[in-house]
Amino acid sequence: MPKPNTFFYCKNCGYQSANWIGKCPSCGEWNSFEQEVIHREEKQKGKAFSTLLKSKPKPIGEIDLEEMPRISTEYQELNTVLGGGIVRGSLTLLGGEPGIGKSTLLLQLGLKLTQQKVLYISGEESEVQLKMRAERISKTPNNNLYILCETQMQDIVNHIEALQPELIIVDSIQTMQSSVIDSAAGSISQIKECAAEFQHLAKTAALPVFLVGHITKDGAIAGPKILEHIVDTVLQFEGDQHYGYRIVRCIKNRFGSTSELGIFEMNATGLREVTNPSEILLSNRDEQFSGTAVAAVLEGNRPFMIETQALVSTAVYGTPQRSATGFDLRRLNMLLAVLEKRCRFKLGTKDVFLNIVGGFSIDDPAINLAIMAAILSSTADISIDSKTCFAGEMGLNGEVRPVPRIEQRIVEADKLGFQRFFLSKYNMKGIETSKYRVKLIPIGKIEEMWRALFE
Repeated sequence: MPKPNTFFYCKNCGYQSANWIGKCPSCGEWNSFEQEVIHREEKQKGKAFSTLLKSKPKPIGEIDLEEMPRISTEYQELNTVLGGGIVRGSLTLLGGEPGIGKSTLLLQLGLKLTQQKVLYISGEESEVQLKMRAERISKTPNNNLYILCETQMQDIVNHIEALQPELIIVDSIQTMQSSVIDSAAGSISQIKECAAEFQHLAKTAALPVFLVGHITKDGAIAGPKILEHIVDTVLQFEGDQHYGYRIVRCIKNRFGSTSELGIFEMNATGLREVTNPSEILLSNRDEQFSGTAVAAVLEGNRPFMIETQALVSTAVYGTPQRSATGFDLRRLNMLLAVLEKRCRFKLGTKDVFLNIVGGFSIDDPAINLAIMAAILSSTADISIDSKTCFAGEMGLNGEVRPVPRIEQRIVEADKLGFQRFFLSKYNMKGIETSKYRVKLIPIGKIEEMWRALFE
């Protein structure tokens, strides 16, 4: 038996070293190296897929450019994120917080695909647990969904060769273990080896594979960074567990755009796709309250309306507090400085609290105008009409800057019955106002919005 090799791996980037190093020369992290004992049996390497090898060298002129048909997930939201459906031979990694709904989403996917033979490989749950969840999600059983509770890669490949599935779901890649490497499951070397074996299986057999990945306390996918380079698509499952909404965001996609996202709602029977998020994110209130404004934002290529809430009050403890939920606190401080300098609002002695309704985190700069409107409304204690929305980026001189794809935002506001739409005057070029029922109000500076709203 060959002598085991001892290596040190950087748990942040996967860099390998023969000795322990304090600072990783690849990513610059300190104290990130962990020791692993690896025992490779070269004679077993590659034998697992001997019956699945189908590739051979081809002249480039003989390669057929006809695209293979994609497999529909039966969820329009998920199809949009994947770029139109599941590509045969693709390797997709789905990451997210514990309990966010990763396993539920993929189990629902397996239950929906009644025309394909799906193999669900679980290293974390038993067959009974998966059966109980499947009955809660769907009352109609899918006899084309097969459950395998196994963590050894060589045994998994034998089952795949015998079953010949059309889609594989692995929950999770951190629980898989290959006998080629003599180290614990979840270690850097095991994650790299198992992911490489699933990649080899996907590419040689044209078999789509979904991998569930754990994440670290910083929100990054656990394991070496090379894991994200191996796969074709990386999806991030986001959302606040205290709210029912979940976002599937695309971080990497070799077969489509990375600007798409899908929105789901968690309920007692699993995840339900939300095709029109604007109607859910807008509260149906009978009374008008100050400090509330509606923003027309874009998440990916999808426009929707979201409510922003601000509360401005006198600081009690001397030092003013600044708090933002779902919005960058540094950007909030910048907007407050603009109001202080350009609009002569004395906010230096005020507490300012900001909240984005629904538990979402918005990065679109077009939300700036709505946030400033909400702050001004709370400061003056004058409510803004609920049929008014805003889209504009704020400059440091108090000017309202244009935002991209303004017509998509206007169409969404018009569809939802809004009556007034505040936007930058530089966005008005080429817009036919007669097409829309909503009244467009172009402004150039923040003072013009104040006069239009509160004077």
